[in-house]
Amino acid sequence: MDVLYFAWVRERIGVPREVVETKAATVMELVEELREREERYGAAFADISALRVAVDQQLSDFDAPLAGVREIAFFPPMTGG
Repeated sequence: MDVLYFAWVRERIGVPREVVETKAATVMELVEELREREERYGAAFADISALRVAVDQQLSDFDAPLAGVREIAFFPPMTGG
């Protein structure tokens, strides 16, 4: 699946997107897999309360299932104004 990173998440990980092979059943399981990859992922996902996630371009929760999902995006909360 395609995994996209925006704003400071992209800065910490060092790439804007990547293709990830995963056995994760939920977004949170994917986050755990990514955290274990390298220190830069651990830094980016250290505090998931500071992150939002979109699953196939729909704002979602970290307990969302990944079956059939083609794209996951991680980004900081957005503010209006």
